[in-house]
Amino acid sequence: MSDWSHAKRLALRELRGGTKGFRIFLACLILGVTTIAAVSSLNQSISAGLARDGQALLGGDIDLRLSSRTVTDDQQAYFDEIAQTSHISELRAMVSSGEARQLVELKAVDSLYPLVGGVKTAPQLPIDQVLADKGAIVDEGLLTRLNIKVGDSVRVGQTDIVIRAVMVKEPDRIASVVNFGPRFMVSMATLEATQLMQPGSVVRHHYRLGLKDGLTVPATVEDLKERFPEAGWRIRTPDNAAPGVENFIDRLALFLSFVGFTTLLIGGVGVSSGVRDYLDSKIATIATFKCLGASGDVIFKTYLLQILILSALGTLIGLVLGAALPFIAANVGSDFFPVQPEGGFYPNSLIAAFFFGLLTALTFAFWPLGRAQNVPASALFRDKITPIQSRPAFKYQAFAVVSAVLLIALVLYTAHNIRFAIVFIGAAAASLALLKGAGALVMRLARRAPHVKTTTLRLAIAALHRPGTTAPSVILSLGLGLSVLVAVSQIDQNLRNQISDELPKQAPSFFFIDIQNDQADQFDQTLQSLKDTENYKRVPSLRGRITKIDGVPVDQVTIDPQSQWAVRGDRALTYATQPAEGTKIIKGEWWAADYRGDPQISLDAGLANGFGIDIGDTLTVNVLGRDVTATITSLRDINWKSMRFDFAIIMSPGLLEYAPHSHIAALHVADSAEKTVEKTVASDFPNVSVIRVKEALQSARALMDGISSAIAVAASLTVLAGTLVLAGAMASGRERRTYEAIVFKVLGATRARMVQAYLIEYGVLALVTAAISAVIGTLASWGVITFLMKMDWSFDPFSIVATLVLCLILTITAGFLGTWRALGQKAAPHLRNE
Repeated sequence: MSDWSHAKRLALRELRGGTKGFRIFLACLILGVTTIAAVSSLNQSISAGLARDGQALLGGDIDLRLSSRTVTDDQQAYFDEIAQTSHISELRAMVSSGEARQLVELKAVDSLYPLVGGVKTAPQLPIDQVLADKGAIVDEGLLTRLNIKVGDSVRVGQTDIVIRAVMVKEPDRIASVVNFGPRFMVSMATLEATQLMQPGSVVRHHYRLGLKDGLTVPATVEDLKERFPEAGWRIRTPDNAAPGVENFIDRLALFLSFVGFTTLLIGGVGVSSGVRDYLDSKIATIATFKCLGASGDVIFKTYLLQILILSALGTLIGLVLGAALPFIAANVGSDFFPVQPEGGFYPNSLIAAFFFGLLTALTFAFWPLGRAQNVPASALFRDKITPIQSRPAFKYQAFAVVSAVLLIALVLYTAHNIRFAIVFIGAAAASLALLKGAGALVMRLARRAPHVKTTTLRLAIAALHRPGTTAPSVILSLGLGLSVLVAVSQIDQNLRNQISDELPKQAPSFFFIDIQNDQADQFDQTLQSLKDTENYKRVPSLRGRITKIDGVPVDQVTIDPQSQWAVRGDRALTYATQPAEGTKIIKGEWWAADYRGDPQISLDAGLANGFGIDIGDTLTVNVLGRDVTATITSLRDINWKSMRFDFAIIMSPGLLEYAPHSHIAALHVADSAEKTVEKTVASDFPNVSVIRVKEALQSARALMDGISSAIAVAASLTVLAGTLVLAGAMASGRERRTYEAIVFKVLGATRARMVQAYLIEYGVLALVTAAISAVIGTLASWGVITFLMKMDWSFDPFSIVATLVLCLILTITAGFLGTWRALGQKAAPHLRNE
């Protein structure tokens, strides 16, 4: 009979006794695999939902977007040849009802809207009927904010509009991370009556094309590019209908993957502890096998098969639980997600999660398995008293290394961001080494501690370094999870500090947009004459799309991911004769105040670095349908979080001065004067939109609350995994605790004194674990805030205190649950069995 056949028979016989010794092993594996499978499957289900609804979300087969201008007659004629075309205009506007005013996202639609899907309203009426005769469909939130109801009239620009219905579902509207106001939908005729569309007004025009039969989207897109190479529009198709949402989901998936990997890593620690403890409980069995002539290879293969069978079982359970999440998400729908997820099984995600579970189990199991195989039976019998310190044979160490390398390769292969994955692997390895070193240091210090007279303290110190101590397991199991929790808490608090404390101190009270050229001087005089106002600034504003970088089309340039935002759509830009106060030019020189030559650009230095360009290179920007190529003559260091008026692209005066454009302004206002400012602007300049910075920051805080809650729940999974490993460590030491308790009782120790000793022991472990976790988590948050988010980092002591308290509660609770039963055991029955 071969070794594998023999091992298979022995393994199956062993497993007939149940999984009692592997419960923590299974729980850790199930939790880790469930997290990995769920995160990956949910990400794919949302992506599938975007693909499924891409045409409806886009509003047609192709969407062409222009800023502040409409298409030419030739372009419109071509559209009519190839497609049914719907025109939509979007802008921000002020809506007023009596003394109440509200900024809204105004959307004007034509008679063909929507090309795909349907608008649902309350009451449900045909859209052309609702919007006729200056009617509007609005979000319910607008009614609440203005204290109005359906049937009431509001003022927009130069006309009154009747609220006819409340928006229930808008087919081409996708949940946005940032909204400046509720939806306000009107007809094109009503928009014209408001007189809001002036030369240079910030208006986004969308042309949705429903292609005629026989035409394909890719071929039509290429034809559009060839026919109108300088059109300057942004083209979107159903496969990229919501790039902002996709980016947000990818970044969230990146973090959740980090949580999943960490949970699985902690589960791996539990796997290692579970295998070691199980083998410890099988000392007599292993010794008997060896005494009866079983080879080390047979023993290794016997327990390896058990590990593989149980790993497959735990992994499959985790896959089932993880695979269920897309179906749950599809049922709860877009109440919690930006789009309706597509319920279904995603094999790629599940296969990856399966191998994650299997490789994690093997990586952490090979070492204790090899150690048991390589030790003679006599040493195994003495292991409870004199723990075995020998290493496994070289081939078993090699198995563990190969398995670990495969696990790392799988992490890199499935990662959304390779750089992030490499950093995670390095940080995880460093954290494991630090926590393991801390456990060893605690044992060494306890072993070398001077003799103390207090019995309880002496017992506690001895328990920290005695054979079978739980110190390393406690520190390692809880340390990783708490480190993640500290890092998340510190990052969250730093972001909140920026939004709640730093930004309000630096940000103006109001931004004003769509100030017309002929209004600029009067607007300046009006606002500067108001009391309790200061730091008024106004600059010209245009919209442009970067089309070429140093003469090369942007789609052919390799751009750093951190700078790709600048080429995804139209960007705000301005012109200036001289640099604004506080401008920091780090390279090159500003043009002369009276310069009127060829266009020049002062560019954000970070953007230049991301584009791979420098002084002397060129940037081509499409402004109002015309490509303007300018030479970069200076680079500026911009601190975007300062909220000062600044633009990534500032052009020299001359050419842009004569293009249709508007102005934007900012003003710092005392709280008591805010209503006066709003009322004055609304009455004297009805076309100007007022953005209250306080409301924008409140929206940001609300967004942060939702994201923070979701992230905190996800991060708590790592603590749960650590708690499971901790519970396993305590359970494995229950027999030893019972033995110790009996000996202490025979020697006259009372339960109260033993409780005090345990309290000191677990208190010390909790303090050490919390301290190490605080250091690791704080360093991780510092790195993320400083180097990834480019923000000033500040230390948050509350998260450290919370971590300490949580660690004390978990450790002491687990310790007492593991020892309280032992303390209640009577000595006589145990002594009779010895």
